[in-house]
Amino acid sequence: MSERPVGEVTQLLRAAGGGDPKAAADLLPLVYAELRKLAKARMAKTPPGNTLQPTALVHDAYVRLVGSDDPSWDSRGHFFGAAAVAMRRILVEQARRKASRKHGGGRKRVDLDDVEPAVEPPSEEMLALDDALTRLEEADPRQAKIVMLRYFAGLTNEEIAETLGVSSRTVEREWRFARAFLFTWLSKPNAEV
Repeated sequence: MSERPVGEVTQLLRAAGGGDPKAAADLLPLVYAELRKLAKARMAKTPPGNTLQPTALVHDAYVRLVGSDDPSWDSRGHFFGAAAVAMRRILVEQARRKASRKHGGGRKRVDLDDVEPAVEPPSEEMLALDDALTRLEEADPRQAKIVMLRYFAGLTNEEIAETLGVSSRTVEREWRFARAFLFTWLSKPNAEV
């Protein structure tokens, strides 16, 4: 594949956001490998038995991104941030479906100190993470964006800094605070899912 101009992805993102179907078709091959890599990294953290595959996650996220009403992406980082949000939503929706009563979600919580250790279903972990991220977003929206861009989109501190218009040191500092917040929230013994 020939070397692409640096701004081509951004130009295609803007055109696709404006409803140009050709731009959306041209964009997919340029971002697919990177989206697949991000999805595979997210899916690697889920225990065996998960029915959603990285390819399906990428396709669902891409359809949501390109099909959204005038997203007006202004950069590659902004697009991958939006992809991170879309992937998070898809994973949370899947976790909620699996946790529904139909799928055994009516089970009662049991204190693990009273029973033999058991493996928790992945859906509870995803729902707990989503709840913690929602709380973080209420407390500090920029820190929540940093977590989304780093964890779900796999961006580096420098890419996050460029996307958010802040310094890398600010990203590093806020990443530390966000991790501490999430750790504290997820460590609550009676955290509701």
